[in-house]
Amino acid sequence: MIQYLSIMGNKVKIEQALKDAFAPVYLNVMDEGAKHIGHAGAKEGGHFRVEIVSDAFNGKKLLERHRMVYAALEHLKSSIHALSIQARQ
Repeated sequence: MIQYLSIMGNKVKIEQALKDAFAPVYLNVMDEGAKHIGHAGAKEGGHFRVEIVSDAFNGKKLLERHRMVYAALEHLKSSIHALSIQARQ
């Protein structure tokens, strides 16, 4: 439980990084870590789901949008074990 509590602040860091990078019209970052307590990988970082809508994704294919999100979160990669992304324009 202590490990889970220590990574809860990463949700806010993810939100801020995505806001800075994409100025989204919609952003929802969900910390799904509670669903994964006891999972071996959960000790290495959190489990997050991101729903983001931004004009920055206009004309980009799905893979490009995902790569853009991963790039914006590069500095947080040691805090993220699993990331589910829904990035739309």
